Amino acid sequence: MADAASIARLRLIRAASIGPVTYRQLIARFGDAAAAIAALPALAARGGGRAPVVASAATAEREIAAARKLGARHLFIEDADYPELLAQLDDAPPALMVRGDAALLARDTVAMVGARNASAAACRFARQLAAELGREGVTVVSGLARGVDTAAHVGAIEGGTVGVIAGGIDVVYPPENAALQERIACEGLLIAEQPPGTEPRARHFPYRNRIIAGASLGTVVVEAAPRSGSLITARLAGEAGREVMAVPGSPLDPRAQGCNGLIREGATLIQAAADVIEAIRPIDARGVRSRGVRFHAPVAVDASENERRVVTGLLGPVPVAVDELIRQSGAAPAVVQVVLLELELAGRLERHAGGRVSLI
Repeated sequence: MADAASIARLRLIRAASIGPVTYRQLIARFGDAAAAIAALPALAARGGGRAPVVASAATAEREIAAARKLGARHLFIEDADYPELLAQLDDAPPALMVRGDAALLARDTVAMVGARNASAAACRFARQLAAELGREGVTVVSGLARGVDTAAHVGAIEGGTVGVIAGGIDVVYPPENAALQERIACEGLLIAEQPPGTEPRARHFPYRNRIIAGASLGTVVVEAAPRSGSLITARLAGEAGREVMAVPGSPLDPRAQGCNGLIREGATLIQAAADVIEAIRPIDARGVRSRGVRFHAPVAVDASENERRVVTGLLGPVPVAVDELIRQSGAAPAVVQVVLLELELAGRLERHAGGRVSLI
């Protein structure tokens, strides 16, 4: 049987309309998932709606049992061995399913991504670069896709690699990487955010990309066309304050346009593993930022009816930054966050990228 705390966490995480930001706010306010679940009806009522449907304990127990049967386990953001870099993201996944050696994410980590229809030269370079980084004690993180991702995993398998998949941890995509995915699970680390059995859909890949970028000190793009998924991963890395690196390519090859564009915009030009290591490792280790405590002691903050009315009145269908709501309402940041939490749990608020919110 799974412990009660894990069951309560998973019930809350799998609840409809409760995303990563909301989960962390609930835990920060109530201290644990069980207390947060008990408070949902009252919070949603103050927001003018009904509480979201929470997964049953039986459903959570079945998922935990399924993970164990697959040789995997859940890693919650409250756990000490949850990846420290990933936890720094505001929208870090509250739970990951992992299979393999989670300690690989405690080392220096670099994401390597690129085109699925990559050239032979790009795949060879990615494989060699990943192998060199592995020999230097750097873990290579990628998405197990065709092309550059596959080459990076193959090159780094002996030195340490992490595969992040878009579907459930028991689902192989693409099918031809079945043997590679199993080898990574046995010799490296396999990560999934979705429950077991989830087939990867288009909407899942941006979530996967944020894990790849968020779990790494920097992201190297080896080959990418304009508007590709690899450039989305690079953008997410930049937004998280991580290094963005790119391998230059021929201007005659459309698959190099994305990388050349990144370099033109300020990304670090990469020609060898030494360039990557120089970019991600600090000159003085004393300057490395430590995340510190993940969750502080619960703080009970409530909003008055007037504060609730003012904040709600500032919202509309057009997304607005939370900082702007705080400035215009004159309310304390904690009070504004409480009002937004109540509205979201009531199904009336939608969160957008960049810390923006809007009414539904």
